Amino acid sequence: MESFVGLGARWVSRVRQDPVLLSPLLLTGLIAVLEWLTPPEMPIARLLPAVPALAAALWPVVPTLVLGLVCAAGLAAYAVISSDHPSLFSAGAIGAVTLAAAYASHLRLQREDALAEVRTVADATQKVLLRPIPRSIGPLEIASLYVTATPHARVGGDFFTLADTQYGIRLIIGDVRGKGLPALAVAAAVLGSFREAAHEATDLTQLAERLETTLVRDGGGIAPGDPSELFATALLVEIPQHGSQATIFSCGHPPPLQRRKGNVDILGTDDPAPPLNLGGLLATRTPGRPRRFAFQPGDQLLLYTDGVTETRDTAGSFFPLATWAQEQLTTPPRQALKNLHDALLTHSGNNLNDDIAAIAILKTN
Repeated sequence: MESFVGLGARWVSRVRQDPVLLSPLLLTGLIAVLEWLTPPEMPIARLLPAVPALAAALWPVVPTLVLGLVCAAGLAAYAVISSDHPSLFSAGAIGAVTLAAAYASHLRLQREDALAEVRTVADATQKVLLRPIPRSIGPLEIASLYVTATPHARVGGDFFTLADTQYGIRLIIGDVRGKGLPALAVAAAVLGSFREAAHEATDLTQLAERLETTLVRDGGGIAPGDPSELFATALLVEIPQHGSQATIFSCGHPPPLQRRKGNVDILGTDDPAPPLNLGGLLATRTPGRPRRFAFQPGDQLLLYTDGVTETRDTAGSFFPLATWAQEQLTTPPRQALKNLHDALLTHSGNNLNDDIAAIAILKTN
């Protein structure tokens, strides 16, 4: 008895969330009413085979079978009582369609289970690659945004993570140029190397060299193919627990924005390093130099990937990030990133066609 009560409660809950589940029953009632109201020469009841076909797309196997058999039995009883023998053939058609619908429902449920397993694996992959960034750590309040361009995808080619080290709080945000599983493999390699090297490298220059070495040395095993076709831009940030100075190091990545005393500045670097996995291909490798900047209580930093600045509207114009930041980068990090996401959706007409990652950092003390 309790099991029936539980099933009933779950059914009511599902119907409240998705009223479309009632459509097979509503269709059955509509056909029955029309059959009752229309003249006998209009065989509306012969539309009943559509009922189990619709149920197969929405219901499990047993309810689909029950509804179809009820329709078949009802039509057969009507045919016998009214001596409408052609309706017996319609009842037989309903029975045949019901069996096919039950099998279709079974296949649908199998595919839904397989999709659920794939999503579970994708969720686990995302948790491994993109570990949640704490909302606050030391003197910082932090929020992150991650949006994939592929519908229903959990992970893409953008990445970020954070490490609390003896040298300060170190972050990385980056974007792999490639697509698909090779891009995920490169992102995983960069993040894995960062999580280890961030605690060992004495400065960001050395940390960037460790990341570059990982990809150049193991690139063929990580993601087979032409290295020039699979590389990653990255931005490294180091914020000490104490003091008013922070450091950035760019590996071909878009410069961050800083809001300080009501003004928004672009923290470009005069001497950036090449993107990761490309340094070894250059005849003359530029090691790059870090940039130090003032980062005091009340200052806010916005890190982002090029999916933000390359979002276009219907006229082809890029998203004006600097203008937006001047007006909107005034709220706490979580709200700021929510506003940024809303602004990107509005600018693109709900058509974001690239992965997007962003981190907002507010120094509180």
